[in-house]
Amino acid sequence: MNEHVPPSTEDAALRAEDAAKGAVAPGARKRPRPGERREQILQTLAAMLEQPGAERITTAALAARLGVSEAALYRHFASKAQMFEGLIDFIEQAVFTRVAQITGREPSDAAVPEECTRQAMRVVALLLQFGEHNPGLARVMVGDALVLEHERLQQRMIQFFDRIESSLRQCLRPAAGAAGSATPSVDAQVAASVLTAFIQGRLQRFARSGFRRLPTEHLEASLALML
Repeated sequence: MNEHVPPSTEDAALRAEDAAKGAVAPGARKRPRPGERREQILQTLAAMLEQPGAERITTAALAARLGVSEAALYRHFASKAQMFEGLIDFIEQAVFTRVAQITGREPSDAAVPEECTRQAMRVVALLLQFGEHNPGLARVMVGDALVLEHERLQQRMIQFFDRIESSLRQCLRPAAGAAGSATPSVDAQVAASVLTAFIQGRLQRFARSGFRRLPTEHLEASLALML
């Protein structure tokens, strides 16, 4: 995808792909390659979501931005809800691929508390940096862009953050146990819940401020207070 939707490599999970790469001269190709128009629709939808104070996006407005008919959109997506599901699919793939890389490293016994805490901090930073570099997708993540859309879209994002909380809990439980907690599972659950709420709150503030209040603002100091 283009600058609004990053690929799933480590750097690109935070930064967007250059849309100019691989471009061809006008007229060199009369019709898009298979899947290219679908990608273009999702890129354009993400770009429209980046406009501060943007109203609910209609298929008519999306088609006008692309310079095609609404019927052309429906050749690639059965509904607008499917378009948003395409964005959510991308968010899930980009984020959870990187989360698995972060949490898949097994710390040595001596380094359990510190390394597990660092893993949790990296997961939090990943989410906030991803949203910061992709403002349109941040609006999807916190549900602002999904108001008045199909309820299943909101449920997908609820499940997304449930998975994030579960990943954080798995990171933090060994640290709680190594620190001598009598209830490591409970302590890890509480900490994971607080961190997940922090992520959601920072992304929500970013979207509601017209993308002026960055999610990563004072991030290290904030995490130091919580972990």
